[in-house]
Amino acid sequence: PKPQSVAEIAALVTQEKMILIDVREIAEVKASGRAEGAKVIPLSLLALKADPGKPGCELPQGLPVAVYCASGGRSGMAADTLRRLGYAQVSNLGGLRDWAAGGGRVVPF
Repeated sequence: PKPQSVAEIAALVTQEKMILIDVREIAEVKASGRAEGAKVIPLSLLALKADPGKPGCELPQGLPVAVYCASGGRSGMAADTLRRLGYAQVSNLGGLRDWAAGGGRVVPF
């Protein structure tokens, strides 16, 4: 079943049953923090760091992935990129504000 709420996603990330990725640039993450448990992989590096066919892939295979950015635009592109790379279950959470509004914790980077 696909998780619907931020609370469900946060629980899955804590249990290492889902990967959460912040696709904003490092400077943005430093300025505003990141969702608790999120990996920070800027959109510009995502195709490089998430390609299962390349050495240096930073994502475990077979887990659902959720992505977010500042407002939802870049995370939409990130979701498309991940699907093209073969990730089957990809959710676009929108922006960090959506995560916080849903009750997700934001922690310093």
